[in-house]
Amino acid sequence: MLLRIRVELPDRPGSLGQLARTLGVAGADIVQVVVLERAAGRAVDDFTVVWPSGASVRRLLAGLGAMPGVRVDGVWQAIGAPVHGGYDAELLAQVAVNPTEGLATLVDAVPALFAADWAAVLVVPADWALRSSSAESIPGRAEALTRAEPAIAYSSWRAPEVPRLPEVTPLRGRAINGPQGVRFAVAPFGRAGLVLLVARGGVGTQIPLDETGFGEPVTVPTAAGFHATEVDRLAQLTRAAALVLGDQIDLVSAPPAAAAA
Repeated sequence: MLLRIRVELPDRPGSLGQLARTLGVAGADIVQVVVLERAAGRAVDDFTVVWPSGASVRRLLAGLGAMPGVRVDGVWQAIGAPVHGGYDAELLAQVAVNPTEGLATLVDAVPALFAADWAAVLVVPADWALRSSSAESIPGRAEALTRAEPAIAYSSWRAPEVPRLPEVTPLRGRAINGPQGVRFAVAPFGRAGLVLLVARGGVGTQIPLDETGFGEPVTVPTAAGFHATEVDRLAQLTRAAALVLGDQIDLVSAPPAAAAA
């Protein structure tokens, strides 16, 4: 299976090579390395590795934990190695070719781009943030909270049947930590109250500790939150898709059942 491992390590010559050797000794076959950040003598890297199915993750975490200055920020199962180097432009071209299915195309492709589990396009009411924040102090609080729920216009094939959505506003791209280890990133399209949501992690996506379930307890990090560079990329992709789709976005609305609720 494919694992995504986010590691913070010293930004000095030899650190990356030493970490790669440690992963290899543990049994991981490195598929991709993405440098997310380099600042103040530290680096944040994402490793996508092939990990033997059923093999214990203990030795992997033990090996990384024994390296001085190395911290594991997250481990989660990936659905594929995230692609770079022009794929965003290729995806936008696919959206432009068939704009009527543009949002569905975008939503289905985004999870693989961001090592995520699922994605969705939300229709967010214009006064959602105001109604959500003031629901505590107005009559009919429960009704206000119900009306303030965003509705899902499109979702990818791995999206939960009834997903727990974060509190989002269509103002700017940002990362959000949800309940039970779910990590979200959201970015507005800038029109029609549409927001692109990407999610990874959670209870249902935790990695088995080993093939037997026995052994000494060890803490397995959950999926890492979306890094600032990932949020910026998502925001740029969303804005570009909005420009490509143009007035087609204004035709998107909540499903009848959601709107009626």
